[in-house]
Amino acid sequence: MDGAELRAVVLRIIDDLLQDAPTSALQAGSVLQRAQRKLGISQLKDEQALLTFFYDLFRLGYLSWGYNISNADPPFCHVTQIGRIALAQHSRDLANPDGYLRHLHATAPFGPITESYITEALQTFNSGCFKATAVMVGAAAESIVLDIRDSLVSKLNMAKTPVPKDLIDWRIRRVLNSVEAVIKSKKSDVPQALFESFDANWPAFTHQIRTARNDAGHPSNVDPVTAEDVHASLLIFPQLASLAVELKDWVSKTGAF
Repeated sequence: MDGAELRAVVLRIIDDLLQDAPTSALQAGSVLQRAQRKLGISQLKDEQALLTFFYDLFRLGYLSWGYNISNADPPFCHVTQIGRIALAQHSRDLANPDGYLRHLHATAPFGPITESYITEALQTFNSGCFKATAVMVGAAAESIVLDIRDSLVSKLNMAKTPVPKDLIDWRIRRVLNSVEAVIKSKKSDVPQALFESFDANWPAFTHQIRTARNDAGHPSNVDPVTAEDVHASLLIFPQLASLAVELKDWVSKTGAF
């Protein structure tokens, strides 16, 4: 059975049930039976694959048992707040890694290093390993930042312009700050829309992802990052990747250096 199709069908069925009767109780059996019919499932191994994914939605926090106090036990269940966010974009939600990666590729082409880390981030997220997810997303983001850094260094060398020391430092924070400083120093040459996007989003993107990664890598408590933290990191990652692609394209074409 195709995992991407299974995930998409289950999420779509839950969304449809909520749209048809938003105040009615959601029941596990109803979701599973509809999915079974939609997917044409008849073999035990496929039924078990469907059950595995459905119950993964509880482990991820997208679904929770009970509808109200009077119906607090299975088979009644409800969609959590994080689940409602997922349903709003279920074709590319984190519970649908194939759809997420298709969306990411369409949004921003990137290299094999970045892809390897973001793919593993999706795997760890869907396994409930949120500290590992934070580290993997952080590494994927750093890979993108270093690609931009390399483009800037190449352009500066071609123009025989001194390369800032921090731009080639081994510490990523210094590289981040240096990339930001170099781009801002060229404000008058950067297309207005691109600069406004960079100015508004770059610090927020890098801070959110790096903070989650650092909290996971240097823990001060048992749960240094939450599902919501890494969910947010993965949701904003495509925007960071898209911005990076635009920046690299501008750097390669501009004569401002």
